[in-house]
Amino acid sequence: MADPPRHPQVAVIGSARCDQDSELAGLAEEVGRLLGEAGVVLVNGGMGGVMEAASRGAAKAGGVVIGIVPSDSTEHANPHCTHVIATGIGQARNLAVVASGEAVIAVGGAWGTLSEIAFARRLGRDVVTLRSWRAQGEGAMAEMPGVSAAESPAQAVSLALAAIGEAD
Repeated sequence: MADPPRHPQVAVIGSARCDQDSELAGLAEEVGRLLGEAGVVLVNGGMGGVMEAASRGAAKAGGVVIGIVPSDSTEHANPHCTHVIATGIGQARNLAVVASGEAVIAVGGAWGTLSEIAFARRLGRDVVTLRSWRAQGEGAMAEMPGVSAAESPAQAVSLALAAIGEAD
């Protein structure tokens, strides 16, 4: 019996402090919807804000959402997660989130998002930013290799899918 096919996974990261009726939440929901329609598994931190909005978009599109929550209870995940991993390790779960995505899309964000971007690049994951951090480096890091800025949810998803070889 053949193993079932694995679906590609993209991590969507961003602030938990984002109102669900904000423009940023709308962008995150559209990113989630597009990933769900593409058959990509959305991985995130499972909480509110950007994570909830992206989860909602993917779930509405019939997609799979894996929420990796910082607490020791699956009940703390947003209601749109189809699978929940309770870590009990607090913010250290940020590493698990980006390690579980083959590419990462950052929508907005604060310090936790910045840490996830750094972890993702350290792991060699391509990162696409949408109204998120823009860092500046020195020497070999001057051009921020592996980090691309997108102007829209469609462009963000297209760049992430191209990075993992799933482009149209």
